[in-house]
Amino acid sequence: MPRYALQVEYHGAPFAGWQRQADQPSVQGAIEAALAKLEPREHTIAAAGRTDAGVHGLAQVAHCDMEKDWDPFRLSEALNFQLKPDPVAIVNAARVDDDWHARFSATERRYLFRILMRRAPATHETGLVWQVKHDLDVTAMQAGADRLLGNHDFTTFRSSICQAASPQKTLDELRVERVETIGGPEIHFHVRARSFLHNQVRSFVGTLERVGAGAWTPDDVTAALEARDRAACGPVCPPQGLYLAGVTYPDAPFP
Repeated sequence: MPRYALQVEYHGAPFAGWQRQADQPSVQGAIEAALAKLEPREHTIAAAGRTDAGVHGLAQVAHCDMEKDWDPFRLSEALNFQLKPDPVAIVNAARVDDDWHARFSATERRYLFRILMRRAPATHETGLVWQVKHDLDVTAMQAGADRLLGNHDFTTFRSSICQAASPQKTLDELRVERVETIGGPEIHFHVRARSFLHNQVRSFVGTLERVGAGAWTPDDVTAALEARDRAACGPVCPPQGLYLAGVTYPDAPFP
């Protein structure tokens, strides 16, 4: 059965997350239902990462096995037709080796988080950003973020229901920048690692927002990390504003 890699973009608001669920809409379920309309049978796809409810995908990667030898472009076009009106798009498709795996072949995941800083309610960006009404100190947040770089026990910054075998992870990048947009100033967090714990990025952002607001100091971030205690974490920010922005493979499946 030919295997295909799919680059997937989606708006997470209508979904209970990436992972298929019996009684709630999911991104995985929407794609598998579309595949079943092309080849009527049960389909199971795998993805590079399982995003939570409300989290968006800019460049999620999944793979599927088909019976027919599809032209990749025609497969993506057919899936996009069947996915309507769900806010899910197959941006790229490519034929890959039979042992290629969207999750296990990946060497890096990248996330973007957006905070909008303005008092007026968000309109066009509703559901796409975390809105705060106060200004944030980017320099202080970057100083706090730097305390988290490298290999650490991230028990403090993972969900209590995280199923990872170990809290030990290596964080390669946590870059904070201020971006001026037509809708108002935003803070963008660029986060990069081989893999992540459940709620790790949202725990980072929620904690660093407290640093930017002046309620925490960078030293408080270090103390929270060293506590290895979930109770030491700052507030976990909402899912709106979080995007799976990219996945890296030894041999990139897409141009």
